[in-house]
Amino acid sequence: MQNLFSGLISSKTRIKLLIRFFFNPKTRSYLRELSKEFNVSTNAVRQELNQLTKTGLLNCEKNGRQVFYMANQNHPLFPELRSMVSKVMGLDQVLDGIVSRLGDLQSAYLIDDYAEGKDTGIIDLLLVGDINQYHLNDLSRKTERYIKRKIRPLVMSAEEFEEFQGELEKRPRILIWEKKGKTSD
Repeated sequence: MQNLFSGLISSKTRIKLLIRFFFNPKTRSYLRELSKEFNVSTNAVRQELNQLTKTGLLNCEKNGRQVFYMANQNHPLFPELRSMVSKVMGLDQVLDGIVSRLGDLQSAYLIDDYAEGKDTGIIDLLLVGDINQYHLNDLSRKTERYIKRKIRPLVMSAEEFEEFQGELEKRPRILIWEKKGKTSD
């Protein structure tokens, strides 16, 4: 599935940047942080950041000596790029299977690294509701083979989730699905 981008974009660093910024548009990062995370020279990252900024896909903002980069949510291609990044990461398959097969799902959150746009190979999901554990394990195994990423689900009842709210506030998270009629966090 990663071939979707690699067939279109030859720079692996640019692909990582697109995933980082367009998966979670609230992500803000600076040059050295990205260079360290991607294990690539600051020069290589700088070139790609400059190109993406020049095309208007990224915005930058100076804060002291650091320049922070973030996705330009007003760019006409923003919705399409965000959708493509979700497909590359395999989350569309994960969500479709979870919602249709797992029981009474109330909400689903992407937490930790992937919520920050970091493609670490382990997708941490927080699922709230009365979930069929057998179907979850089966779905996770099948989906992992397809998307070539590990899925690490954390299942909580609505009551457990209420108690976990304080801890959740401290962690990167994205609400990726919610049962209609519920209010978001």
